[in-house]
Order: sequence, then C-alpha cells, then structure tokens
Amino acid sequence: MSLEEILAAIPHRPPMLLIDEIVESTDDSIVCRKTFREDEFFVQGHYPEFPLVPGVILIESCCQAGAVLVSRILDKIASSAVPVLTRVDKAKFKKMVRPGDTVELHAEVRETVQNVIFLSGKVMVGDALSLRFDFVCSLAPKAQK
Repeated sequence: MSLEEILAAIPHRPPMLLIDEIVESTDDSIVCRKTFREDEFFVQGHYPEFPLVPGVILIESCCQAGAVLVSRILDKIASSAVPVLTRVDKAKFKKMVRPGDTVELHAEVRETVQNVIFLSGKVMVGDALSLRFDFVCSLAPKAQK
C-alpha cells in the first residue's frame, strides 16, 4: 500500500504517522512495517546514552496498523466515522526496540460490537516478540472542516 493510501485510510500525519508500509492484509488482519530512525523526536531524550523507542510509541504504531485495518470496516458500516483508541489491555513488553530497528506491526480484529472494535496486536523485531497487547477502538464522528 502506498503512502498516499495510508494517509487516506487514517488521520495520522508526520511526525506522528508511525507506519512506513503495509506488508499484507486480509479482511480481519494486517501486517505493517516501521523502521525507527535515530532522529525521531521521541528517542531524543529516551535515553541519551542508550536510546530506546518508548513503549507507548510501539503501542501507537501497532494501533495505527489496526486503524488502517478498521478503515476498511468503516467503509462498510460507518464511512463518516474515525476509529479512536479507547482501551489498551494486557500489554506485555518482551524485547527492547532501538533506533535502526525495523518492526513488523500485526493487528487482528477479534470482534465487532456495534460501534466498538476489539483487536489484538503484536510487535515483532525480526523473529522476536517485542510487545503483545489487546486494544479497543470506538467509532467517533469525523471532525467537521
């Protein structure tokens, strides 16, 4: 999927756009990729002597992958809505991510109940699991221009 298609699917924009490419997707799952650079604003002070990608950024990256996936569901049920993260559960961090690492962001829809979508996510660094968690998106009206 091209950058233009990603930008059309979700409202995130640089510097908070945290997906570089879509690797593969189905109706209920998606795999995206992100390479974290040394000059990203969130690693500048986290930590100067041992830079790490903050855990909340890893969660946000994976949730953005989920938002691209959810955008396809919205085309079918509520095209005038935008998914908003409303809950994160059972986050378990297993491996640090450092600038220069490329991660795969996996998101899968587990259930949809009215305007609430339940997903699971994981972040992989190579063959190693970095993060696993569950999250929920609720559908909110798009902002009026």
